[in-house]
Amino acid sequence: LSRPMNHVVGLDIGGANLKAAHSDGSCRSRPFAIWQSPDKLGNELQELIGDWLPCRALAVTMTAELADCFATKAEGVDRILASVESLAGDIPVSVWQTGGEFVSPDFAREFPLLTAAANWHALATFVGRMAPRGRSLLIDVGTTTCDIIPIENGLPMPTGRTDLERLLSGELVYSGVRRTPVCAVAHSVPLGEGYVQLAAEVFATMLDVYLLTGDIAENESDCGTANGHAATVEFAHDRLARAICGDRSEVPLDEARGIASFLADVQQQRLAGALNRVLAGNDRPVESVLICGSGSFLARRLVESHPKLSGATAHQLSEMFSPEVGEAACAFALAKLGVEQIYEAFTRRVSID
Repeated sequence: LSRPMNHVVGLDIGGANLKAAHSDGSCRSRPFAIWQSPDKLGNELQELIGDWLPCRALAVTMTAELADCFATKAEGVDRILASVESLAGDIPVSVWQTGGEFVSPDFAREFPLLTAAANWHALATFVGRMAPRGRSLLIDVGTTTCDIIPIENGLPMPTGRTDLERLLSGELVYSGVRRTPVCAVAHSVPLGEGYVQLAAEVFATMLDVYLLTGDIAENESDCGTANGHAATVEFAHDRLARAICGDRSEVPLDEARGIASFLADVQQQRLAGALNRVLAGNDRPVESVLICGSGSFLARRLVESHPKLSGATAHQLSEMFSPEVGEAACAFALAKLGVEQIYEAFTRRVSID
């Protein structure tokens, strides 16, 4: 059945993944390494949302401007928006900025640092409606990064706005549950009676860690791994053994699982340190924590283990909406905010008439 053309499509254009949401709640995602083929972005977006077009509007945010195929963030913003505009044709395109509003593509290009990496702000703005009173947190643990965003009386109140500022404040941690190389989490891991250094190579990622701990389910069709082999326990064992310059004959599965458990603990401690920085300097209790992302299991552990969050109520977007929304939450937030923008514009027009 064809959909009515009064819907809005939200697009969250990342450097490694493209995520989209229909304002009816449907969500989609697909891997795309933009740094390898930036000129193919338009085709990838067509494959992702072509059957949802035409629509009333496209609501857009991005993090892909940071990819090193672009000389500057401004160039990345410009080229990403050009791909979206080519796909959109006559469909209006609205771009979210960290100023807390949608702007035109031309305005977005004029102020690229407000446009770059604004997806977290759109999400915090939307989910803030679920915590309209008091002090709250949004914790979004994804494949590559973790966002820890303070919310006050329903509004995002970050210390930083750009990626660089947010890294300084602890509100952004460049560590996720799939793409992060294990050598970026720890320098060495336990082996036998001692410790062995991790090779400074992308032999294994945190996906392998969580396959071995059982936090992420095996998927034989997923080959987005360090060596291109399937996301299974067997291959994760091989990859993690190689990260210490060994193989399965030298590193038994039980030993590999012990290494994985150690790396999972180290990553959790790192995120807990960032959480401490975000919570420092404000003694008011956090009343609620909103959790989303493909690493929601890790976000839950952070909340459950932190003494300052012992009295907070945790809400998972995957349970409030759907598992698909939980993983494509920024795109879903954009679609919903886009519908609100259209409604507000219509209301203003009616009141003037």
